[in-house]
Amino acid sequence: MDLLEREAVLQDLTGHLRDAVSGPGRMALVRGEAGIGKTSVVNRLAQLADPHIRVLAGACDPLATPRPLGPLMDLAPYLGRAARTALTGALTGTCRSDEVFDCLLADLSSYPSLLIVEDVHWADEATMDLLRYLARRLPSVPALVVVTYRDDEIGRTHHVTALLGTLAGYPWVHRHDLAPLSRRAVARLATGHAVDAEQLYHVSAGNPFIVTEILAAPAESIPATVREAVAGRLAGLSAAARGVVDVLAVLGRRVSLPLLAGMLPATEEALDEAVACGIVRTDGQVTEFRHELTRLAVLESVPAPYRLRVHRQVLTAMRSRPVAADDLALLADHAEGAGDPTAVLEYAPAAAAHAAALGAYREAAAQYARALRYADHLTPDQHTFLLEGHSQACLLSSRLDEGVTSRRRAVKLRRAQGDRLREGEDLRWLSCWLWPGGRTAEARRTGLDAVRVLEGLAPSRELGRAYLNLCQLACYEHEGVAVAAAYADKAIDLGERFGDAGVVVQARFHAAAARMLSEGSGWEDCERAVSSAMAQDLPEDAGFLAFNMCWFTALQRDTAQTTAAVKRAEAYCLDRDLLSYLLCTKVWGSWGLLNRGLWPQAVDAAQNVLSHPSSPPVVRALALTVLGLVRAHQGKAPVWPLLEQAASLVDSNCLLDTGLGWEARVEAAWLAGDHELVRTEAHRGLDALADRTHPWLSGPLACWIRRVGGTPPQVAAAGPHALELAGDWAGAAAEWDRLGCPHHAALVRLSGDAPALHQALTAFEALGARPAVARTRAVMRTLGVRPIRRGPRAATRANPYELTIREMDVLKLLDEGLSDAEIAARLYITPKTAGHHVGAVLSKLGVHTRQEAARKLHHSERG
Repeated sequence: MDLLEREAVLQDLTGHLRDAVSGPGRMALVRGEAGIGKTSVVNRLAQLADPHIRVLAGACDPLATPRPLGPLMDLAPYLGRAARTALTGALTGTCRSDEVFDCLLADLSSYPSLLIVEDVHWADEATMDLLRYLARRLPSVPALVVVTYRDDEIGRTHHVTALLGTLAGYPWVHRHDLAPLSRRAVARLATGHAVDAEQLYHVSAGNPFIVTEILAAPAESIPATVREAVAGRLAGLSAAARGVVDVLAVLGRRVSLPLLAGMLPATEEALDEAVACGIVRTDGQVTEFRHELTRLAVLESVPAPYRLRVHRQVLTAMRSRPVAADDLALLADHAEGAGDPTAVLEYAPAAAAHAAALGAYREAAAQYARALRYADHLTPDQHTFLLEGHSQACLLSSRLDEGVTSRRRAVKLRRAQGDRLREGEDLRWLSCWLWPGGRTAEARRTGLDAVRVLEGLAPSRELGRAYLNLCQLACYEHEGVAVAAAYADKAIDLGERFGDAGVVVQARFHAAAARMLSEGSGWEDCERAVSSAMAQDLPEDAGFLAFNMCWFTALQRDTAQTTAAVKRAEAYCLDRDLLSYLLCTKVWGSWGLLNRGLWPQAVDAAQNVLSHPSSPPVVRALALTVLGLVRAHQGKAPVWPLLEQAASLVDSNCLLDTGLGWEARVEAAWLAGDHELVRTEAHRGLDALADRTHPWLSGPLACWIRRVGGTPPQVAAAGPHALELAGDWAGAAAEWDRLGCPHHAALVRLSGDAPALHQALTAFEALGARPAVARTRAVMRTLGVRPIRRGPRAATRANPYELTIREMDVLKLLDEGLSDAEIAARLYITPKTAGHHVGAVLSKLGVHTRQEAARKLHHSERG
């Protein structure tokens, strides 16, 4: 596993080691809960140690009777003769322990050393005395002593607590805590796995051991290794402590101590024992399991009749006192566990509404789903209300299929009830979410139905939202500035009339976006709308507009603006739990990386989206297209199966409107040398755009027809596409360079003179675009342009991965864990150039991460 978020600790430890071996010596205490990665950190430290530093490592074992000086026995073969003799004498009773300590100190004094003692929470008394002895004398020794222990298993009376008290006064003893992984790190580890990264973080609380075990066995609700680890800890508990843990597991992850005391009187001593074993912890007046998966593993072993009895007891106890909003979810959970439908319907909808108000849409969806399981106890109006709430929460937490299904049922029920206003509102919501489902034609029909229903009633806030929906669809489907503006004006009028700030800001945004995409103006108005939504604290509107800006900047291939837009939208949507919008943002981010020529990173981002089980169809289609296009660029198979799979997820209009799908098919055909297919696919796309105006969609398709010798129709084109169609290849290439798109710039230069062809060849080679390299060489041969050099240099050909000398330098620096900026400083190049070199190295090695590249380096060196 990659050592994520441990760089700071490793930097500190390597600094201690460097200072210690030159004197004076030091001790480092590395602490954290079980599974947090202490062993991984010290092992990495040993790997980073200079070759002249001797590494000595020993560990304590979880034995009923610990081995005397167990860690010293582990490292004895690497000590000098005197120390080995003394240790043997201590074990046979012919040598005192203080003589062993003296010999070890002398041995450490003779050679720069790194001494690692792991898991001292299991140490015997002699080992504890050894650490006290060494710590006092370290200033005179060229050594760093690293001690690891579990801080979740030491209580007030544990012998490690006494040791820590002894070490507290030594300034050369340093303490390092290993924290759980962040959401971002867990998501990175989950890349390529079909798991919900947010749920993974929730159940693991960022514990690396639990994260990796879940990823290794994704089909298991509780991995066997986790279940066994929990069982092992529980085995040592007394009956009273095990009873406390069982009750806590039923009560939930966080439980108030007064509630626990009411359930199990005289629990203090038993709770202390449970805390000492590391299963639970206390925080003020609350006790909680360290990880949700641990609680679930314990709960799994609690007999069903006992669970039912506890649920009923706690439900009765909680209902006997005033209910706070924060108690609603817990009450709903205990109500269902107690088998009480009436109580479920009392608390679950209220818990859902409370969660939604806080932006916790996953929790809201789960609570609505809980209530809907008892829908036969509801009136039709109550049932419909729950379906609408469930749909909205599902859609915002990226459970698209569930949300659309609930909204369709709500439409039917409202129609049967004769409630035209709410029927129209439900139709509008259904239309909104059919579009990301890839059903653009149905989305438009449903949106028009919503307007027809609502226009038959008095003017309303709901009608304003319905007009806004048609404005959005007009923008996305490029129906023209006038159409989008007409709907926007109607939406703004009703939004201002009924005080709906979200409608007003969104309508202004989409009217401006339609101008930006068709005419090139409107960028500033779009930015003002996003800022306004954020300033007015309209999270759903702001998140929606922020991810749309990622899409629109990616459509215009402006990589700097895309990068900035993605960074803003990711932070905003992550902070507000807007998962659907976050996944959309991430896929536009992968497209931006593709445009920048950072293909391995683009693949990582696309696979991360695909691995998320809640990614909407449009998002999945775009991610698959990114993967297919990168493979086409690199000359790898499969390409067309990925593109066809993407096309199957959405309708043809959606494939075109998103801006990547159709162009990707055309470019893949060109890279395969099939000019006829290039013309066919490009003309199909232009035919679909015949009644619409979008120069960033029609322009590239026309350019591809021109590149293969055809005569493109007169179409609207923007930016570098317009320059290329006008015959200004140099201006187009310069514009692509300005936008930060090296592959596009190289493609345009294929129409240029001999220097341009050489420049294109160099760019394609740096990108690892092998088919394009071959096509460029063919063009050069046809025109009689002699390449400056044929093929890679001798050193490159001798390299098993065809890495250049500079790329080998970069690979070695990657192995040191350096960033692009650090590599640039080391090699006296710009960070941007370093990034291109890193991308080329990853591409040639066929890997996606820097760590994988480093492993290939070590593999080739061993070979």
